[in-house]
Amino acid sequence: MVLEIDFNSDEALYLQLCNQIILGIATARFREGDSLPSVRQLADSIGINMHTVNKAYTVLKQEGYVKVDRRRGAVIAVDVDRIRALAELKKELKVILAKSSCRNVSKEEIHELIEEIYEGYA
Repeated sequence: MVLEIDFNSDEALYLQLCNQIILGIATARFREGDSLPSVRQLADSIGINMHTVNKAYTVLKQEGYVKVDRRRGAVIAVDVDRIRALAELKKELKVILAKSSCRNVSKEEIHELIEEIYEGYA
């Protein structure tokens, strides 16, 4: 499992880990039913504290990206409620689009960026 963690970033390590796993799901590096490494294995391979990995897995579970199986550990299980996901996305996009508007980024440029990003997803 290749995850890119930036130890110099201001973003919390557990959030970086969550985001990397979500990107992995979106780009089909991780698929429904895939097991993630144990907390200890992932912490050792990245060089971070086990509590950080555990927190990331807990957040991913709460957000519906993984489930915890007693025998298999954390397993990719994308069951996010679509309506809730769309509401969250709309809330986040409002701020992003407002910032873009303030910087004179056109609607067409936004659409091009979305298309470019989506091409990388499964």
